[in-house]
Amino acid sequence: MRSNLAQAYGQDRLPRYTSYPTAPHFSPAIGEADYRKWLKSLSPAQPASIYLHVPFCRSMCWYCGCHTSVTKRDDPIAIYASGLRNEAQLVAEAIGHQLSISHIHFGGGTPTIMTPESFTDLMGALRYSYAVQQDAEIAVEIDPRTLSDAMTAALGAGGVNRASLGVQSFDPAVQRAINRVQGFDQTAAAVERLRQTGIDRLNFDLLYGLPLQTVQSCLDTVAKCIELRPNRFSVFGYAHVPSFKKHQRKIAEDVLPDSVERHVQSEAIAQALTDAGYVRIGFDHFARPDDNLAVAKQEGRLHRNFQGYTDDSATTLIGLGASAIGRTPHGFAQNAVTTRDYLARIADGRLATAKGYAFTDDDRFRADIIERIMCDMAVDLPRISRRHGRAAGSAIVDRPRIENLIADGVVTLEKDRLSISDGAEFLVRSVASAFDAHLPQSAATHSRAV
Repeated sequence: MRSNLAQAYGQDRLPRYTSYPTAPHFSPAIGEADYRKWLKSLSPAQPASIYLHVPFCRSMCWYCGCHTSVTKRDDPIAIYASGLRNEAQLVAEAIGHQLSISHIHFGGGTPTIMTPESFTDLMGALRYSYAVQQDAEIAVEIDPRTLSDAMTAALGAGGVNRASLGVQSFDPAVQRAINRVQGFDQTAAAVERLRQTGIDRLNFDLLYGLPLQTVQSCLDTVAKCIELRPNRFSVFGYAHVPSFKKHQRKIAEDVLPDSVERHVQSEAIAQALTDAGYVRIGFDHFARPDDNLAVAKQEGRLHRNFQGYTDDSATTLIGLGASAIGRTPHGFAQNAVTTRDYLARIADGRLATAKGYAFTDDDRFRADIIERIMCDMAVDLPRISRRHGRAAGSAIVDRPRIENLIADGVVTLEKDRLSISDGAEFLVRSVASAFDAHLPQSAATHSRAV
């Protein structure tokens, strides 16, 4: 039955719903003046989070869907790090008070491509401009192939307490096909250095649906990863969109698994991880039972943001860096995408906001529903509708889709309380899309649902 469902729904191109509305709906009509107004209205009583985007790598992985570029020189990175420090100060000045920060996340690209000195200076700037909580989670994404001893020491000294390591696959044939050759010993050495520095909360990122990938190669990769005992796994399906990311044209489409094979790979990985004692979080994360993410799921406190599933409950996210997206209770604000444009705006003393989106009451209503579906695999429509002053019957946008999902045994809907059936969690994006009022008008290219 699952294979039939993967075949029936797997080709649909749908958002990952790390936000609602999704980024294709952002508009240049929302700019710097709007974002300044939103920042000024932030309450000092509410903690916020910070995301910093570092769009540089030493080499391009052909599967990559991130905003990043390749540089062999350090000068552009140092100039960019200076821009990040200046932007952090400009945003803090726009807020007008020292905002309390509960989470900091460095993403990329490869954040650890900065020199240890640049990273140390940047952390100092953040602590100067913001009230970083003593127990704040400070996380960084790492390419184990380029992590130096000096940078590892700087991460520890800077207060980093969580690291996400890109693994993707340990199959040599797959690695060559995606231009990311990374040995197990190389990864294990990075893990050991991080733990010796006191950074012992570790996440591993895996991909399925890669060229030449098989179920067995997925399982072999998981078995090797488990030897290193990470706290969490993120398991994503490769999104092949060569019209959007031109370097993906180096990947031949005829060696990519189809939707059914992708689903089999995904479920094989999930089964191997749950057999090893990890708890499934949503549809693409896994965590040890004592990890904060698993505890948040158990207590109904799970959330979803641009980094995926999280226990971060902050309603404000300060996005720093080129292409970074910020969120306030009023809406989304995205920075200029190119580093040249971003740095020019910051050098002029302006915020780098290039486009955004102002929430409507309907957006808040649907965002609430979609987040609960994505996090809990269920949603109490009457309860959320009452909270937003809406009729529960107005929630579903695509009723034929819901009726098809009910007929296929994917969901049950009783007294407007929706639940995704056991074993059908992999179709959660299909379920969430039925509540997306923007999707019917969207011309955006999304990744496959399975």
